[in-house]
Amino acid sequence: MNKHDDTVTAPTEQDLAALDARLAASEHPKWQNFYLDRARPCPFFGLAPDENLSEWLAAGRLPGRRAVDLGCGNARNALCLAGRGFDEVLGIDFSASAVAWAREEIARSGLPVRIEQRSVFDQSLPAGAADLVYDSGCFHHIAPHRRADYVRLVREALRPGGAFGLVCFAPEGGSGLSDAAVYEQDSLGGGLGYEAERLREIWSPGFEIAELRRMRDQEAGSGLFGRDFLWVMLAYKKV
Repeated sequence: MNKHDDTVTAPTEQDLAALDARLAASEHPKWQNFYLDRARPCPFFGLAPDENLSEWLAAGRLPGRRAVDLGCGNARNALCLAGRGFDEVLGIDFSASAVAWAREEIARSGLPVRIEQRSVFDQSLPAGAADLVYDSGCFHHIAPHRRADYVRLVREALRPGGAFGLVCFAPEGGSGLSDAAVYEQDSLGGGLGYEAERLREIWSPGFEIAELRRMRDQEAGSGLFGRDFLWVMLAYKKV
């Protein structure tokens, strides 16, 4: 803060990189092998797509042909998109084990999904090229100091009026850590939970929020994924 007034100085790229480094030791290693044991009882380790994604597709609320799935995991949602009308689907995930699994599933399916192993921040997505950006479980693993960057990259990737679908932790699904506690512990603690109003504060400036609700629990055999400790949000880029 400037000692002569109350203006808050924006962090420099050097500041942001230093905060990245502080969290890297706890956050990065766990993801590389997270998907190795595919038999582990993890709720999203099947190939069932999110219930909200299936609903939005059926209702015609996700028009277009080009989609990006951020934090795609084993590609369960990317495969759903490619199988239901999207002919260009890019999945991005930081985890080597997730990408290996995703590529196996894509090869079996024969569907037009392309996968990249990298951080979502490693390179820019083509500006205005996506009709849909989808995020099921990536945003709640974004550190507070990178939150604004993440919102910006999602918005810049979308065409005007393009859709953004989000699935993220509600408070009881997350670690319970505040933004300040993240840096006290140098950890996200498994992911940050958000109140509904906080999500609106973060995303409303650049998006028209069309729907924000709890994800619906799904019974075994439904063919869909759903847990009620998660939010689902559908928004459209403001023109």
